[in-house]
Amino acid sequence: MKRIVKILLGLIVTVAAIAYWAVQPETPPASQAWFNGTILTMDDQQPTVEAVFVRGDRIVALGSRAEIEALVDTQTIIHDLNGATMLPGLVDAHSHFPASGMALFLADLRSPPVGQVKSIPELLERVAAQVQNTPTGEWVGGYGYDQLMLNEKRHPSLQELDAIAPNHPVFLMHVSGHMGVANSAAFKLVGFDQLEEDPAGGHIHRNSDGTANGLVEENAALAFQKPALDLSLTQFIDMVDFAREEYLSNGITTAQASNASGQYVQGLTLAMSLNKIPQRLVIFPDYDSLGLELIEGAVKAADLATNQRHIGAIKLIADGSIQGFTGYLTHPYHSAHNGDDLYRGYPRIPLDELKRKVSNIAQAGFQAVIHGNGDASIDDILDAIDYVQTTLGQPVERTILIHAQMARPDQLQRMKELDVTPSFFVAHTYYWGDQHRDVLIGSQRASHISPLRSAEKTGLRFSTHLDTPIVPMQPLLSAWSSVNRLTATGATLGEDERIGVTRALKAITIDAAWQVHLDDEIGSISVGKYADFTLLEKNPLLHPENLKDIKIIETIIGGVSYFQSKK
Repeated sequence: MKRIVKILLGLIVTVAAIAYWAVQPETPPASQAWFNGTILTMDDQQPTVEAVFVRGDRIVALGSRAEIEALVDTQTIIHDLNGATMLPGLVDAHSHFPASGMALFLADLRSPPVGQVKSIPELLERVAAQVQNTPTGEWVGGYGYDQLMLNEKRHPSLQELDAIAPNHPVFLMHVSGHMGVANSAAFKLVGFDQLEEDPAGGHIHRNSDGTANGLVEENAALAFQKPALDLSLTQFIDMVDFAREEYLSNGITTAQASNASGQYVQGLTLAMSLNKIPQRLVIFPDYDSLGLELIEGAVKAADLATNQRHIGAIKLIADGSIQGFTGYLTHPYHSAHNGDDLYRGYPRIPLDELKRKVSNIAQAGFQAVIHGNGDASIDDILDAIDYVQTTLGQPVERTILIHAQMARPDQLQRMKELDVTPSFFVAHTYYWGDQHRDVLIGSQRASHISPLRSAEKTGLRFSTHLDTPIVPMQPLLSAWSSVNRLTATGATLGEDERIGVTRALKAITIDAAWQVHLDDEIGSISVGKYADFTLLEKNPLLHPENLKDIKIIETIIGGVSYFQSKK
């Protein structure tokens, strides 16, 4: 018996040891050198070099091949770039990591150029299949539908969802993430079936008889999003696995988790402890949950942060989505919305409340990041910052204005004066440029969305982003959009707002790192910084028109290779 006990104890210890070592992060070689390719540093002091030398996870030398070869010893791993191009690791300036992994659990309702759904019947067919695979009474979810891309040019209805899911609550999330459509069972479960008034900062669309037609916007949609996307721990880890590979295969070495709650951060912390996330992670806490806990001191940022995990700016959402007609504009939308020629959208946060929240963030010593798409919303954001700085005398430093899609020249100048840095969702020109021009805001305003060149001339430092899962994580497509500004149909949208390739690459590397105060550690290939690199098959400076199609061949984080493309 004693022998059996000893054997069992030995097995337990062995399994525990294997499990422990299995979740330990990989360690880089003692030293490494890269040469025989193009190395674009994104460092203005030394824009290109012939070779790079790394000890452990840090860059220790740059220079000519001869200079770097002089540092090589018997322990050095030598990497022949074989003509490839090395960039600093790409920095995700704004997304919702790992939310792209929800593709594993929800019906994919995306339309071209991303997905395949072109009509309401095709959409309903996919939802019906999801219903068949879901136990009775449980939530059925879908994501990514876009009424502008469907043949019918409308949202699916509550009645259509009731017909295919009489015994399941259903919520289909719009591609913007700012609205969605629910069925009767879902309305009943969230308590909206008897609601006669809109919740603050939201809207419930109704039929002529006053009954809900299924479409809910902004704050009204949150009540449906939370239960529909309530994943188990196992599902969350599966989502992390999916997103990790998507981001790595696209060269991302620093990812961002925006609008994070405390529970969300707990999930990310567990995933990182299991060595599931090799990327550095910037977390933007949601103001109304984790953000308030940080502001009030119930949670300390230092207790959540590590060398790999950075607690960044606290997130506010001031308006909605232009393609969803909830962006807040100074002048009416180009096309009448629900028969209203004067419709301009609406703020998700009223100006007085926005002032109070910006003040709370600043007084607590945090950076603010504020979502603003429409120019009226951008006015509100800048007015709130100006009020806190000028009237209250409270410094508000380096506020990040997310999307800044319809920023006017006068607003860009105010951003400069108020220490505001925009992060542009410039890929809108590709994904929705045709719709912006023809349906949403007209050709004149559409040609100036994401005004990168104007921002550059104003002297603003900015980043670009993809807001994944809104669109796939393809940072080179973002850079390509910055340089070419082509719509999905091949039309040029705003030729005067195009920028050069180097500037476009800085917007997804060093300037994105600077926005979140990490430019002393990442964002450029510079001595002392982390050895985070993205290797491209071709030199992007030589292929501006095909930038989005350049192949990512390797992603390296802290000197460790985590992704290598198949030959």
